[in-house]
Amino acid sequence: MPTININEGQQSWIAVGRRKTSIAKVILVSGSGTIQVNKKPGDLYFQFNSQYIRNLRAPLVALGLENSYDLLIEAKGGGLRGQTDAAKLGVSRALCLLSDTKRPILKTNGYLTRDYRAKERKKYGLRKARKAPQFSKR
Repeated sequence: MPTININEGQQSWIAVGRRKTSIAKVILVSGSGTIQVNKKPGDLYFQFNSQYIRNLRAPLVALGLENSYDLLIEAKGGGLRGQTDAAKLGVSRALCLLSDTKRPILKTNGYLTRDYRAKERKKYGLRKARKAPQFSKR
């Protein structure tokens, strides 16, 4: 189980991503492509789901940097899918801090767009957010 250590002189980039109720703080460190989420290996944390891991690495793959940087992710709230999407946004934002030339590529692929969709709150007098009781005229 490889762990990522940040040395004092080593440069790192920090960014935050959000999705639904999930928040992911991403620290990008130059390394070999290791992913660590909440002090666990990425594969173990995402339950060996290759779709989540592929989704998380997508911004790095788009730039051809998948084996150049290690990812330290601190995720909380929501489920695994929301945390993955939040981390993906965080990785994209951290890569933008790395260099301004990477921004157009990430923007055109849609990695810098925050998915703002979240569950709508339940309203008084309704059964759910918009579902109303059946109307009876008589």
